[in-house]
This record gives sequence, structure tokens and C-alpha cells, in this order.
Amino acid sequence: MIKVAIVEDNQTIREGLSALINGTEGYKCVAAFRDCETFLNKLNQLEVDVVLMDIGLPGMSGIEGVAQAVKKNPGLNILMLTIYEDSEKVFDALCSGASGYLVKKTPPAKLLEAIKDAHDGGSPMSSGIARQVINAFKETKAKTSNDEDYKLSSREIEVLNLLADGYNYQEIAESIFISVDTVRHHIRNIYKKLHVHSQSEAVAKAIRKKII
Repeated sequence: MIKVAIVEDNQTIREGLSALINGTEGYKCVAAFRDCETFLNKLNQLEVDVVLMDIGLPGMSGIEGVAQAVKKNPGLNILMLTIYEDSEKVFDALCSGASGYLVKKTPPAKLLEAIKDAHDGGSPMSSGIARQVINAFKETKAKTSNDEDYKLSSREIEVLNLLADGYNYQEIAESIFISVDTVRHHIRNIYKKLHVHSQSEAVAKAIRKKII
């Protein structure tokens, strides 16, 4: 059972998401909030696997909410569910610790698939967004060999690129012909070398430092 919490100020959308999740076998909506402040106050009492969070919220923004939530619970998977598709907001959300980024027009089946993907260790994003962010940074700054500063191996950089493209652990393993346990080993090393605590932080820092 995948336990989901929703942070969304639009009541119609909030109730629709809750109904979709509760109406699907293997999923349960454990809580729904209209703002980040209430969500953060209740977070330590929640048993939750994945959070769907809007960016444009009353009071604290979803981007700041993500940053505060992952401080309280570093292992929390938070998917941004929003109308915004521009690379700056996507990048800000990922830098804050979001696990993935979906637009609100995402079809219900794709949304459920993304929740499962995040729960299983992936970083789901609406089509084209991950590559759009990477391309935006590659176009504005010439790539340098800063990866040597972090002493990432070529295999670790390969794994990072696949993470940036939204691959989950199983897909990475199949893509480069290694076991899932070996993927986990590489990702632990990447976290340690980049001084980060989540996939989204690792991808965001790798882009910012022009490692990928």
C-alpha cells in the first residue's frame, strides 16, 4: 500500500486527487492539506510514502515547503504537481529536494504511475521537463570538467545522467547491464561525493556544477 499525502489549495483538485488515490487498489490518501504550514505541522505524525505538492500555495510556497519537509524527513518523496513548466521553477523545486515534477494536466493513469515510480526510487517528470532543464544549463554555460573536483567515476556519471533522465533503479540496471544492488552502491557513492541526500539534490547539483 502506497500512502500518499496531498498539499493543494484548490478544493476541487484536492478532493479529485484524493478520490483518485483512494479509488485505486494499492494506494491510500492518508491526509490532504490546503497549505504547507499545516502539512509541516502534521508531518511528524503522518505515515506517508509520497507527497503531491502544489507550488503556488497561500502563505509558504511549495518550493519552500519542500525544503522544510525534507529537513524534517530526508527520505520523503515529494512530487511537485503544478501548472508551471518553466525550467527555473522546475530547477528551484529540484534544488529544494523534490523527487519529481508533474504538470496538473498529467492524465490520472500517468499520475498513479508517477507516484509508484517515486515510491520505488525513481524521479518521475512530465515529458521533456528533465531534459529541458539540463539543456537550459548546457546552453547558458560551457561544460567544464568540474567532475574531477568530486572524483566521480565514469560509471557514476553515467548513472547520474540516467537519473537526470528520470530512470528508476531497475531501469538504470537494465540500461547499463548491472544489478539493482550495484546501482544502489553507485548512488550511495554519488551522494557521499556530492554531499547530498536525495536523487533530486544529486541531479540538481550535478547540473549546477556542470558535471552532467
